[in-house]
Amino acid sequence: QVQLKESGGGLVQAGGSLRLSCAASGRTSNIVRIAWFRQAPGKEREFVAASTWTGELPAYADPVKGRFAIPRDNAKTMVYLQMNSLEPEDTAVYFCAGRRSVVGNYEDWGQGTQVTVSS
Repeated sequence: QVQLKESGGGLVQAGGSLRLSCAASGRTSNIVRIAWFRQAPGKEREFVAASTWTGELPAYADPVKGRFAIPRDNAKTMVYLQMNSLEPEDTAVYFCAGRRSVVGNYEDWGQGTQVTVSS
């Protein structure tokens, strides 16, 4: 019922910035919480950041605190991941995910977008 699509990935140098987009379509009113995950080569998928669909109660993983943020548009159809002070350790495929309950698993996932940070 909900479709998510990430975009905006690319190659940047360490210390640079990049903004990822997550376009939501379908029954977006069902989304309670939106999140970003990432998976680096040879590593497990990791939580990055999350907030409610309306941008409240943000949460960030320790490695990205103070560097990443999750702005969104007023139409509630686009969510962003603003990444500043990027490090080579941030290199990964980034996924957008949506959850239709307060707690539990994320049910809706995008296909991912590649972010590569060079030193």
